[in-house]
Amino acid sequence: MKALATALFGRAARRRWVHLILGGALAMPYVFVGSLIVSPLVDEDQVLGSFSSQLAAFAAGLPLAAVTALFPLTRPMSVAAVRALCAVPHDSLAEGPARGRVARGRTAAWFTLHLGLGGVISGMSLGLPPLAAVLIAVPFFAVFQGHIGMPEVFGEPWMVALSPVIGCACLVALAACAATAGGVLARWAPALLGPTPADRLAAAEQRAADLAVRNRLARELHDSVGHALSAVTLQASAARRVLDHDPEFVREALAAIEDTTRRTVGELDAVLGVLREADDARSTAPAPTLAADLEGLLRRTRAGGLRVSADVGMEPAALPPLVSREAYRIVQEALSNALRHGGDGTAVTLRITLDGPDLAVTAENPLPPHAPATRPGGGHGLRGIADRARLLGGTADAGPADGAWRLDVRLPLKGHT
Repeated sequence: MKALATALFGRAARRRWVHLILGGALAMPYVFVGSLIVSPLVDEDQVLGSFSSQLAAFAAGLPLAAVTALFPLTRPMSVAAVRALCAVPHDSLAEGPARGRVARGRTAAWFTLHLGLGGVISGMSLGLPPLAAVLIAVPFFAVFQGHIGMPEVFGEPWMVALSPVIGCACLVALAACAATAGGVLARWAPALLGPTPADRLAAAEQRAADLAVRNRLARELHDSVGHALSAVTLQASAARRVLDHDPEFVREALAAIEDTTRRTVGELDAVLGVLREADDARSTAPAPTLAADLEGLLRRTRAGGLRVSADVGMEPAALPPLVSREAYRIVQEALSNALRHGGDGTAVTLRITLDGPDLAVTAENPLPPHAPATRPGGGHGLRGIADRARLLGGTADAGPADGAWRLDVRLPLKGHT
C-alpha cells in the first residue's frame, strides 16, 4: 500500500505531474490555432463550447506543435525540463540542439507526445478535482442533492452515501493517470531526447579537444615551471657554496633567480589565462620564443652552473612564430633535463641550425658514470618534447649515444608561416 501511495503521490510523481501541466500549458496556443482550423466545420458558437469540438481543436493543433518542434531550441528546452522534473539520468539525454533529420524527428515526436499527454492530464486536472469536491460534499449539503445541475440520481439515499467514495475514486484515478503518463514520458525521454550517433561523435570530438587543451597546458606548465624550479634550485645551491668568498657570483646568481622567477610568473599567468578563458589578451604575457628570449634563457641557465656551448647557425627572428615558440620550449626542456640530471658544472652542447626544410635542434651532455639508459622521473619532459615535435609534423629522438645523452629534434618550417 505504501509503495502504491509513493507511486501515485510521491515526490517523483508530483514532479512529473508538474511536467505534464507544463506540457498542457504549452499546448494551449496550438489548441487556439486548431480551433480556427476546425471552426468552419462546426457551429461558430460551439468551437470551444462542446467537448467534441475541443477534442477536434486539440487534434488539429498537435501537428502544428510537431512542425514548430523542428526549431533548434526545442530540444535544449525539453531536455532541461526533463532533467529537472522527470527523474531521468542526465547522461541519457543529449546536449545542445538536434543535429540531423533523425534527431529533429525524434525531438518533434517527443514534443508532440509531451503536449498531447500534458493536454489530456491538464484537462483532467482542471475538471476532476472540482467534480470530486462536489461529490464528497453531497452528503453534507442538501443543495447538491439533485439540484444545481446535478443528475437526479444524486438525490437518492444510496447515491448520496456513495458519492464521497466516487469523489475520492476520481482523485485516485486522476493521480493514476498522471503517474502513468509521467512514467511514459520518463521512459521515452532517453529514446527521443537521447544522443544520436552524430551527438556522440560531437561529444567525443569535444572531449578530444578538451583533452588536447589539458595536455598542452600540462606541457606548458611542466616546461616553464619545471625549468624554473630546476634552474633556481641550482642557482641558489651554487650561490650558497661560494657565499663567503665570491660575492660577485652570488649577486649574479640572485639576479638570475629574480629574472627566472619573474619570467616564470609571467608565463604561468599566460597559461592560467587560458584556463580562465580570459578575453583580455593584454592581461597575459606572450609565450616566449627563440627570437625573443634565447639569449636570456642561455644566460639564466649558465648562471645556475651549467656550462652551455651554443651554436646558433640561423637567425631566430626569421623562424615562423609557431616553430619559434615550440623550439624555445624544446630547448628549455633540454637544458632543464641537463640541469636536473647532470647537476652543477655539466657541459651542454646546443646546436640550432637549418637542415634543408627543417629546423634542427640538437643538445648533448656527457652521461654521468653508471647512468641508466633511461632517465628517472617518469620522462614527462621527453614525452612533451615528442608531442611538440609531432604536432608540428616533426620528429624527436633522445637517448644515450657514444657516452653522451643526445636529443635530436627536427621541426619542419613549411606550412607554419
